[in-house]
Amino acid sequence: MIKKSLYDNYSIDFKENYKTEEDSYYFIFYNRELYLNEKNELPLINEEELNKKFNVNFSLYIGTFKNKPAFVVDIVESSEKFYNLTDVFPIDDELFLIGGRAVQILDWYKNHQYCGVCGTHNVMDDDLMMLKCPECGHINFTRIAPAIIVAIRKDDKLLMAYHSYYKIKQYTILAGFVEAGETLEEAVHREVKEEVGINIKNVKYFASQSWPFPNSLMVGFTAEYDSGEIKVDNFEILKARWFSKDEIERRSNISISSWLIDDFLDS
Repeated sequence: MIKKSLYDNYSIDFKENYKTEEDSYYFIFYNRELYLNEKNELPLINEEELNKKFNVNFSLYIGTFKNKPAFVVDIVESSEKFYNLTDVFPIDDELFLIGGRAVQILDWYKNHQYCGVCGTHNVMDDDLMMLKCPECGHINFTRIAPAIIVAIRKDDKLLMAYHSYYKIKQYTILAGFVEAGETLEEAVHREVKEEVGINIKNVKYFASQSWPFPNSLMVGFTAEYDSGEIKVDNFEILKARWFSKDEIERRSNISISSWLIDDFLDS
């Protein structure tokens, strides 16, 4: 599991129009990918250097990192090398954590410039991290999409499925977004029933992880097989079966799915 906390070297704050002449850490994104310098580090530069190197669309102050001001920056275009956040994790897992927060703030700010009710240009609140319509008063806070992920055991085996939409073609455990009106536990039961047709029992909370792909909070559970035969939906899930420990390889510990799989392998 990821041992570091978001708050080890980072303190939350937010300002729309914050200026400083001090060298600052800039989380610079282009198409949701993060810029790292030639040393594979987050740039610690001043605003003048930032504007010389990049065509900045906007920047937002998001707190302090290692006792320096930190900004998330959206740029128009660049020929520099940018990294998908999943590729940042093996370089610096702390940047993966804070970069995940930064890109979600960027998405929220870009996608809520105008009121969804009346179309008026939103303005930033002076005290709270929210965008507000000056015409009708509609407000927008940052949003996350909660999703469940579950490791289901049957005796000494783990249920794993082959997902139609995963870029990496491999078996993994079941996951899905929480529907409006349901609890996390209800989401676990529903997703399992919908995707593989079985009933489960003894659903227990395991851990959670912020997961900005996109803007999600993954909530992990363990569960035990109860009844039914595996019958995949042939839409999200193409194949599913029970795996013994010697059939499963350990994976990168970047995601909560690997934490749950490791928990099974270590049991």
